[in-house]
Amino acid sequence: MGIAESTATPDDLIAEYDAERPGRRLPGPLAVGVTVIGALLSAYVLYWTFVPGQVLPYRMLFLAVVLPLVFVCYGRNKKRPGVLDWVLAAVALVACLYPLVVFDEFIRRAFDPTTLDVIMGLAITLLVLEATRRTIGWILPAVVGGFFLYAYYGGFLPIGWSIGHRGYDIDRIVVSFVMGTEGVYGVPLDVAATYIILFTIYGAVLDHSGAGKFFVDVSMAAFRRSRSAPGRTVTMAGFLLGTVSGSGVATTVSVGSVAWPILKRAGYPREQAGGVLAAAGIGAILSPPTLGAAAFIIAEYLRVSYLTVLLYATIPTILYYLGIFLAIEMDARRYGTRTVQIDAPRLWPLLKRFGYHFSSLFVIIILMALGQSPFRAVVYATLLAFALSFLDPEHRLGPRRTVQALAEGARGMLPVAVTCAAAGLIVAVVTLTGLGLKVSSLIVGVSGGVLAITALMCAVAVLLLGLAVPVTASFVIAAVIIGPALGDLGVSQAEAYMFIFYYAVLSEVSPPTALAAFAASAITGGSAYRTMLATWKYTLPAFLVPFAFVLTPAGSALLGQGSVAQIGWALAVSAVAVATLAVATGGWLIGPAGPIERVLCAVAAILLLFLSTGPVLAGAGVAILAIAVHLVLRNRREAHVS
Repeated sequence: MGIAESTATPDDLIAEYDAERPGRRLPGPLAVGVTVIGALLSAYVLYWTFVPGQVLPYRMLFLAVVLPLVFVCYGRNKKRPGVLDWVLAAVALVACLYPLVVFDEFIRRAFDPTTLDVIMGLAITLLVLEATRRTIGWILPAVVGGFFLYAYYGGFLPIGWSIGHRGYDIDRIVVSFVMGTEGVYGVPLDVAATYIILFTIYGAVLDHSGAGKFFVDVSMAAFRRSRSAPGRTVTMAGFLLGTVSGSGVATTVSVGSVAWPILKRAGYPREQAGGVLAAAGIGAILSPPTLGAAAFIIAEYLRVSYLTVLLYATIPTILYYLGIFLAIEMDARRYGTRTVQIDAPRLWPLLKRFGYHFSSLFVIIILMALGQSPFRAVVYATLLAFALSFLDPEHRLGPRRTVQALAEGARGMLPVAVTCAAAGLIVAVVTLTGLGLKVSSLIVGVSGGVLAITALMCAVAVLLLGLAVPVTASFVIAAVIIGPALGDLGVSQAEAYMFIFYYAVLSEVSPPTALAAFAASAITGGSAYRTMLATWKYTLPAFLVPFAFVLTPAGSALLGQGSVAQIGWALAVSAVAVATLAVATGGWLIGPAGPIERVLCAVAAILLLFLSTGPVLAGAGVAILAIAVHLVLRNRREAHVS
């Protein structure tokens, strides 16, 4: 049974269903103060991009600003911080500045910390966990607590246990947490302080320049004259708007608040409409040019350029949207949707007037292709978006709006920054105890060394982990604990990390939480459970294609690795696989497809995704058989009707 359509505002829905909790709406002078500090932090990050200094002091100073801001901006009281919040903010400032004040001695004492070093390190650790609890909930801090207990008590585990270790005291654990580059100040926080904040600043400037509204308008205008246009409009709007929001749930809600009335008028059932919205919402996180925050960590872990990671994601993105568009076309016929007159500007006049909003997106890719670092590429794109805002009097970025955009960029990064810092604590424990290799051996042992079973176990583990913690944290944890299991069986790091990345993102549409699907069902008033199933139908290629990365020798071609012929062949075969999969889930071929054709198409899709000659030929044969069976049964049904 469906539920009533939600009357909540988009902000309310994002607050309810997004993994990141909403911040306080601060009053007058306090809001101004936070805005100024946030804008200064963004300005400092932009400055550091062109005049970089030492990496570790930069991360320390970054956290020294972020942690106090979190305690001021997040808490139980939604209007203003209380005495405890101010105390925590002050303690955070002192504790985070302490390593900077005595930096050289602090680093030299890593092998023999003083009592004050340990106290300050414990304070930073506990404050990071409390900040994480305030922004994304208690589960990740609890997970970190479990890892801490493992590091401390692991020496008491029976010797025969595969995950036992010699045990470490508090001093040694704290040293690994805050006195090096494997803990709080490790790669995850570095990514937040460089890549992620620059992209959140870019997204805020782009949004303030009117690009968000333009992306929705151009999507509405592009597909206005067909019965499948509403579904395609939602998908395109989600892709474009996701480059600004960076959040699957936020994109789902933002697009849904505008597009659900259109889908409803077109005749979409509530659950199918919700499925389209949720699939469109997470699509941008899986897609170039921005991807999700975890993609930046992939680049750092692999020591490759961010452009390389974008290339890895290109073919999977094509296959993802091919699957969605095919499913939309089938649903338009299956549910008899109709053409809807969309109240939107005409496409070409809209592009002529505001098409410049696309330019900054292209600039990022072009500059990276020309050898610029992603840091500078996104800064130049931000400056271009700022300059182009003056072409629109309604959205020009004067001094006041510029400060607001810079502050929003910094504030929007706060939950991600503390999440990355907390994830760094887990990385520190894994590095200290060697847990990654131990769990890897355990997984390989349980699976009997069979790669397919190992990959399935890893996928389930990442999905379950993603139900509890945000995408970035689940990726970091899975990469250091689960990733080595795939590596032990011959999977390259690039393939393993992209496999984990996709499943970390897909946790947002996986039961029992499926945050994006729940948010979509709240908008449409449909059943949350059936909306999740509909979302699975649209996103199923994204669940299956990653297995091709790791299970088949030719799977690396899907990540753009190999010759042009190999990549083209893998793309063509995978596209056919996605098409047959769409028939299996959508129940439509030339006409309504029955159970026999759908089962045959599902088998064909799986065989084709092996990307090896034998399975591909078998899959093609099964697909042809499915078409033949469908034509015969369709002719019989038509003859019976006549």
